[in-house]
Amino acid sequence: MSDNLKVNNNDLGQGSIAKLMLKMAVPTIIAQIINMLYNVVDRIYIGHISNVGAAALTGVGVTFPIIVIITAFSSLIGMGGAPRAAINMGKGDYKTAEKILGNCFTALLILSVVLTVLVFVFAEPFILLFGGNADTTLQYGLDYIRIYALGTLFVQFVLGMNVFLTTQGFSTKAMITIIIGAVLNIILDPIFIFALDLGVRGAALATIISQAVSAIWIVKFLTGKKTRLRIKKENIGFDPKVMMPVIALGLSPFIMQFTESILTVSFNFSFAKYGGDLAVGSMTIMATILQFAMMPLQGLTQGAQPIISYNYGAGNIDRVKKAFKLLLSVSVAFSTVFWLLCMFVPRAFVGIFSNDATLTEFGMWSLKIYVASMCIFGIQIACQQTFIALNQAGTSIFLALLRKIVLLIPLIFILPNVISPKLAYMFIPENISAMFGSGYDVVKVFAVFLAEPVSDFLAVMVTAIMFGTRFNKILNRGA
Repeated sequence: MSDNLKVNNNDLGQGSIAKLMLKMAVPTIIAQIINMLYNVVDRIYIGHISNVGAAALTGVGVTFPIIVIITAFSSLIGMGGAPRAAINMGKGDYKTAEKILGNCFTALLILSVVLTVLVFVFAEPFILLFGGNADTTLQYGLDYIRIYALGTLFVQFVLGMNVFLTTQGFSTKAMITIIIGAVLNIILDPIFIFALDLGVRGAALATIISQAVSAIWIVKFLTGKKTRLRIKKENIGFDPKVMMPVIALGLSPFIMQFTESILTVSFNFSFAKYGGDLAVGSMTIMATILQFAMMPLQGLTQGAQPIISYNYGAGNIDRVKKAFKLLLSVSVAFSTVFWLLCMFVPRAFVGIFSNDATLTEFGMWSLKIYVASMCIFGIQIACQQTFIALNQAGTSIFLALLRKIVLLIPLIFILPNVISPKLAYMFIPENISAMFGSGYDVVKVFAVFLAEPVSDFLAVMVTAIMFGTRFNKILNRGA
């Protein structure tokens, strides 16, 4: 084990933090972009199914919240276990780190069985709840999600175990895990959907086969000779003393993903009520643009997490501070550049998703409102993810709940009822106002979009204050 420790110290405990963070983050960012692209391609294929493309795409689209919930459970285990494993690696306690890995493997297996059963039993009411139509889109959603559910085990292993590669410094291996599944899925999609005429069932089948290959790859690696933390028979099990701290720490990323489903329903309900299809369509574009923007930030924080966790466990306080300062600087710089692009060249983003003149014009206006606080959002993600890396479960859970549950979702429903029309019209051009006919209210639409930057601003302020007052105390207290 001393050889392993020596290698890991050279990787995480010594050398240039900037070079190390770059080495860790770039493969993660690339993997996330590829993963996002293959999801887009997947939907393009489905949308081109002869005669039923639109209904099939809608049917599969309403299953997205279910898929988000499934993947959230992999974050509960993986993002809770990996930082704790890294902290123990920093202490030189590889035995405990491997026990965490083995217990997380078992937990993912148990969750997979439970989730598979639940999806099969409750798929229909969930799809109807999330906007499926019993006459047109329900059957497509059921055909897709019930086959997808058969691959829940593979999804859990790929997403839940992959972070244990990154946390050991194997970020390139983690990237390969995603690339294997993404490339294979892109190849199999047209074969199953069109050549074999399986439609949406073919898309789901292509996905679970791709995930199965990735899962086999990652489990083989984590049981092989090249990994530093190895899945061993003696660590397979569920020890509450090991798993309760893991679950506590993983609740923050779990909540962040899980609440996306609630957030989507809240936005769509309000926009459908106040702005109709134009507002709902614009929100779909906004959410996709923001998702692409968040990928580099998420990749950066995932690259920084093992460095911070390992050195925190090893007691290298100066390296923890340097890693955080670099993470904060790059995060703020990226979020600021993204904000400037959205403000001054919004067409470059909106035009990718629509060639409809009205939707494009409305989308350019709404984008500027939606990302108004993005310039400071780098502070939020850098501080919140550092709390997770430092094993601060309670604080990270509070911050995850604060932004979406405490602030954003209530504001989506409150602001349209309290905003002053006089104030709103200061930001609503005449051409935007003219897009809405009777029965819709552009002021309330503006208010719903405004909920995002208001909640972001308040969340950043609270997070920055909490981090500023607690960071040094946490470091002085030690792991």
